[in-house]
Amino acid sequence: MSAASCLRSEDQFLCSICLDVFTDPVTTSCGHNFCKNCITEHWNVNVPCHCPMCKKDFNIRPELHVNTFISEMVSQFRQEAQQKASSSSSEQQAAKPGEVPCDVCTGTKLKALKSCLVCLTSYCETHLEPHLTASRLKRHQLMDPVENLEDRMCVKHDKPLELFCKTDQTCVCMLCSVLDHKTHEFVPLKEEYEGKKAELGKTEAEIQQMIQKRQLKIQEIKESVDLSKEDADREKAEGVQVFTALKESVERSLNELIETIEEKQRTTEKQAEDFIKELEQEISELMKRSSEVKQFSHSEDHLHLLQNFPSLKAAPPTKDWTEVSVRPPSYEGTVVKAVTQLEETLSKEMKKLFEAELKRVQQYAVDVTLDPDTADPYLILSDDEEQEDHSDVEEILPNNRERFFAPRPPHLPPSCFPIVHPFGPRHY
Repeated sequence: MSAASCLRSEDQFLCSICLDVFTDPVTTSCGHNFCKNCITEHWNVNVPCHCPMCKKDFNIRPELHVNTFISEMVSQFRQEAQQKASSSSSEQQAAKPGEVPCDVCTGTKLKALKSCLVCLTSYCETHLEPHLTASRLKRHQLMDPVENLEDRMCVKHDKPLELFCKTDQTCVCMLCSVLDHKTHEFVPLKEEYEGKKAELGKTEAEIQQMIQKRQLKIQEIKESVDLSKEDADREKAEGVQVFTALKESVERSLNELIETIEEKQRTTEKQAEDFIKELEQEISELMKRSSEVKQFSHSEDHLHLLQNFPSLKAAPPTKDWTEVSVRPPSYEGTVVKAVTQLEETLSKEMKKLFEAELKRVQQYAVDVTLDPDTADPYLILSDDEEQEDHSDVEEILPNNRERFFAPRPPHLPPSCFPIVHPFGPRHY
């Protein structure tokens, strides 16, 4: 008999009690075949004895004899099925770690293709074939392969868990429903599965909504960080610009101060040089007259001395240097004046900076007031960007000025009270 013919008629070799291929097949007097062990246990439990197929009662337990023909056919079927399994096992993959192995394979366990909830067995492609071709096994419920199929059996009654007890919220078998859970409410597992699946669908939708909200929050935070970075970059650029201007102003004032002091020093040195030159010239004239006087004073020529005495006695014309002096220049107030001018420059730059910052903050506040719940009627700008006071809009828009401006003391000018900046308070 070929393997194909065996497969076409294999339902003839299945025991109606265990739904598996016959083991030691025996025939009852009514002509039905069973596994010897299956029918023996059945008759041990059910008294009087009857045939599980036709329900015929036997007053005396029939003597069982092995059906030699069916036994040989079953043996041949098993051999051909094993050969086919061996030939196809080379084409199928062995079960890897984490995959469900076939419970029927001997030796190398092949990867299970399906699990039977009735047989509580996982089958590879070869051993699954009877469940796809045999009429009795086609009624079994198949599912994707899972491990620990014994967990799907009632530990108390050793029956499949087929019902769901809504009272105790647990899976039970048919015997549980008439014994331990007799007064409870039951539904089929599939019905409860559909309900729970629908609930999980709602839960999944809620989770996805939560994920979307958090993704939006992440985007919002990133946008805030980007705005903060833009503000920081702008502040740094303005700071560099302002402090560069201040540095240049300080250097310019220092250079002017040094130039003024050095100019005074040069004037003093020039005056001193002129005095020294004039004094040296007079000294030269006096030394010349002194030499002449000395020469004539040692002369023995009486006439010559007397003739030149009047011109020698008179001193050469010189300047009265008694009141002449070089006074060091006064530097008093020079540094103070330079610092004062620098303070004026700094004050002008600070005023420009404050005006620009105030204008930017006011513009930000106006942008925020686009929300009618936070509108401030005092922060509406005209086309020329001048602040206007539209008191007539107070009836329409709530006065939430405190959202942008904190109360200021009455003795301080408007430019001194704190302004709420979008990235932190700043005081001007």
